[in-house]
Amino acid sequence: MSDTNDTPGRMPLGSVPETTILDDQVEFQKAPQRRVSTSDGSGPVRTRVAPSPTGDPHVGTAYMSLFNLAFTRQQGGQFVLRVEDTDRARFREDSEAQLYDTLAWLGLHWDEGPDIGGPFAPYRQSERLDTYRPYVDRLLEAGHAYYCWCSKERLDEMRDRQQKTKQPTGYDRLCHGKSREERAELPGFSDTPVVRMFIPEDAPLVFDDVIRGRVSAPRPDDQVILKADGFPTYHLAVVVDDHEMGITHVVRGEEWISSTPKHILLFQWLGLEPPKFAHMPLLRNTDKSKISKRKNPAARLTWFREQGFLPEALVNFLALLAYPPQQDAEGNDVEVFTFDEFSRTFDWAKVNPIGPIFDLKKLEWLNGVYIRQLEVGEFATRLLPYLHEAGILGDNPSLGELGRLKLVAAQIQERMSLLTEAPALVAPFFVADDQLEIQEDARAQLKDDAPAVLDAAIRVLGDIDDHGDGVLGTGGGWVAATIEAKLREAIVDGLGIKPRFAFGPLRTAVSGARISPPLFESMEILGKTSTLSRLRALRDSL
Repeated sequence: MSDTNDTPGRMPLGSVPETTILDDQVEFQKAPQRRVSTSDGSGPVRTRVAPSPTGDPHVGTAYMSLFNLAFTRQQGGQFVLRVEDTDRARFREDSEAQLYDTLAWLGLHWDEGPDIGGPFAPYRQSERLDTYRPYVDRLLEAGHAYYCWCSKERLDEMRDRQQKTKQPTGYDRLCHGKSREERAELPGFSDTPVVRMFIPEDAPLVFDDVIRGRVSAPRPDDQVILKADGFPTYHLAVVVDDHEMGITHVVRGEEWISSTPKHILLFQWLGLEPPKFAHMPLLRNTDKSKISKRKNPAARLTWFREQGFLPEALVNFLALLAYPPQQDAEGNDVEVFTFDEFSRTFDWAKVNPIGPIFDLKKLEWLNGVYIRQLEVGEFATRLLPYLHEAGILGDNPSLGELGRLKLVAAQIQERMSLLTEAPALVAPFFVADDQLEIQEDARAQLKDDAPAVLDAAIRVLGDIDDHGDGVLGTGGGWVAATIEAKLREAIVDGLGIKPRFAFGPLRTAVSGARISPPLFESMEILGKTSTLSRLRALRDSL
């Protein structure tokens, strides 16, 4: 497991009685004390996000990374990306690369990590196994942990029995205080033991939270901290790594509140300074359930790029989920803001602890705002991957194709919410005239006057001189304003057709679709020859 919904938050947990930790500290000095912050929080801020590579990165990873990074950049600290890959049963090799790719796409860049290294490398837990064993041994020697030889079958039977009798679920401590030989004489014995924490009756269940203030958590059971395969569980590894990497603030989703007492105990038992904790509200679906990859495709971070969202719009949206809008000089709410603006005014006290609803309609609106703010050349560049995937443009478009795309982009930019809407709008400009397909819904809406409209258009457009005397033939009469004036005169005035209905057949002929970029500008981009060819092709088919 890893805290996918993890980010910054470190707290003074109150002093532990000296007798509780001093003896442990004497021996533990043999291990390197790498904490870089001081007990009063005056050291440099170090935060981390620690996802597990068990599939497509979760949107919660970006959510937590954003809040981590905003705070860290504000404080001039370091942001660490740590890969928690100790869950080997669910490990996926391609997931780590997806993690790097999606976070970089969002501009959420880390200062240390498996791919770039850093002073506390390695940053993959599977490469740190030798690091954890001394901590386990220390806990065993101090009596804070014990070996458990119970087989999976016995544990399953125990839990079934507890559930049927409505008892609290948790390990029944059959192995506690027993040697291997003593335990082997009892049923449900496994040759390869795990190591469990021994939770005391007076375990601390109340702690300070950067976001929520004083928080109470349920009493934990004897959690496994070292698995039979030699890999640590999340609970041990996260404590050790956060200490060794000098993490000062651990921010994670509120589902980890119940685990915090275990982590506090481990810090105390090992004589280590605990970080501050901040538990972020969980992202929720519209039905208020927790957003998950199994039920909601939007939980996959890769989904947003696939659907044509801009990374800056998604970052803005994620910031708004648990944080109020920015304020302008007059104190008015401003919902559109940059990461730098968010980071500059960031304050943990403003985080709303109530789980926000993941409203994709709001995200689409924001995405449209960001699309319209792009310089047209940049907007055209953003479209290229989607046009390539749709087979409209190749890997290396020609200068002529790029020039035409920029002209088309200027016509469609104002009416788009998602980049994935572009292929349908752009395709007619990059297909041969005789290969343009008329969509059935577009053909079905043609009225009885369509032949007359097309005849009039062909006649009047044929009279426009498209030969310019400027550079490369520019400066001719084939421009949108002239095209519109001639068509209105011939069809609206000449045929007496209302403007709302006058140009439907022309739009169908030029684009093959009911919905298209502005008609007259499209004709200008296509040029006189292509425009007339398409008008004649539709006329001949009626």
